[in-house]
Amino acid sequence: MFATLSDRLADTFKNLRGKGRLSEADIDATAREIRIALLEADVALPVVKEFVGAVKERARSEEVSGALNPAQQIIKIVHEELVTILGGETRRLRYAKSGPTVIMLAGLQGAGKTTLAAKLALWLKDQDKTPMLVAADLQRPNAVQQLQVNGERVGVPVFAPEPGNAQGVEHGGDPVDVARRSIEEAKRKLHDVVIIDTAGRLGVDAELMKQAADIRDAVQPDEVLFVVDAMIGQDAVTTAQAFLDGVGYDGVVLTKLDGDARGGAALSIRSITGKPVMFASSGEKMTDFDLFHPDRMASRILDMGDMLTLIEQAEKAFDSEQSLKAAEKLATKGGFTLEDFLQQMMQIRKLGSMTKIMGMLPGMGQFRDQLENFDEREIDRIQAIIQSMTPAERDNPKIIDGSRRARIAAGSGRQVSDVNQLVDRFFEARKMMEQMARGGGVPGMPGMPGMPGLGGGKRAGARQAAQGGKGKKGKKRVSGNPAKAAQQKEQQKAASAEKSANPFGNPDGAEVDYEKAAEQLNLPKDFSQFLK
Repeated sequence: MFATLSDRLADTFKNLRGKGRLSEADIDATAREIRIALLEADVALPVVKEFVGAVKERARSEEVSGALNPAQQIIKIVHEELVTILGGETRRLRYAKSGPTVIMLAGLQGAGKTTLAAKLALWLKDQDKTPMLVAADLQRPNAVQQLQVNGERVGVPVFAPEPGNAQGVEHGGDPVDVARRSIEEAKRKLHDVVIIDTAGRLGVDAELMKQAADIRDAVQPDEVLFVVDAMIGQDAVTTAQAFLDGVGYDGVVLTKLDGDARGGAALSIRSITGKPVMFASSGEKMTDFDLFHPDRMASRILDMGDMLTLIEQAEKAFDSEQSLKAAEKLATKGGFTLEDFLQQMMQIRKLGSMTKIMGMLPGMGQFRDQLENFDEREIDRIQAIIQSMTPAERDNPKIIDGSRRARIAAGSGRQVSDVNQLVDRFFEARKMMEQMARGGGVPGMPGMPGMPGLGGGKRAGARQAAQGGKGKKGKKRVSGNPAKAAQQKEQQKAASAEKSANPFGNPDGAEVDYEKAAEQLNLPKDFSQFLK
């Protein structure tokens, strides 16, 4: 969503590189570029003015650190100001001290309230809560049925005493009464969180506001969350302000953050309404939902990555015991097999889209086009190839010969070249991972004195051959062939005798007449001057 803004800011910072200090002209030019970038991202004009003014004022001050160059200092200032307009600190849910915590969702139709209700319920389940969904949207066709389907997907019960407007037939029902009865139902079945999905409209109107206000007064919710589509641009701010005046709410939830809109709503709502963004929904899967962290979002906008979120997702998805076993196998040469590789790949898939995962790494903005064109089905193809192998082939890929590769290709519906490529890449990757697991650094790097394991690649091999095939600790390798072993023994004896002889090649050890030897060298006249 913030691709355009990120690219414009990156280009702005590039222009500052190489400057020893910032002049007034540099600060003005940078502020102008930041202003244009924010306006193009559809950020509200009052927010742009406030943001640019703060950046200019801090850039002119004496706070510039000696440890940072001007470009780095401007990035630091912009990052801190972005965190400020996004809310500063992460706002978390407030839970009721007694009885069930009541969360009411409000917003326009099409903002994604019903889907978000199920996402929030699943997120609360992961926080060891026992939520219950309430179908209080009785006007949108099949809204009740949609919530029931979503509730079943996430394993959360749905309180739906009224069928609502199903298949074009209006059944009526009072949403305020449904919301009131849901609290008693939650107490009876010991649910500690109640999530009420309310009706929306295609635009803000008096009837919508009155119904939402009546539900709020009836259930006295602990949290009222305004759900807004981040793709509607400037209108998101107008709608948010209208709901704040008509109903009131405690926090904002942004949906469809994975869209191709310019993201101005996310940067504007907090400053305009004064209410924090609490949650963000960024995909179609029920797991694409999390707390909104202003500092992490600011880092993403500036292409600094979001390693904390990536680590948190990895902790949820990865089996620590299985990962430990894989690490132990990597420490043993040849211990890591294709079966282990498949298991690791399946764990990575639990993190979600590979494009999303890679996008959380710092500096990946410059590879945005390649990431967008990445084929997620490639992982399925690799899985099909590995699962077409026998257990013996997965444990020992070296036995996969030509006929086996043809059989695996036919079984996975791929070409033999695809199988060859996978096996070859696996051997290369395993070799690199094993060396890194043993503290050996990166393969192919020249040897470095005093650094064990940093190995030397081809140079080390050549040096070893020059030393007579010595292995670790200077021991000479002996062939398993008896004839070759005897030949090596004779060669070693000869080399030892030659080493103990006179270094000038005199086998009997007699004294050498160096003056006579020098005369026989036939050196040119006056050569002695070069020896002084």
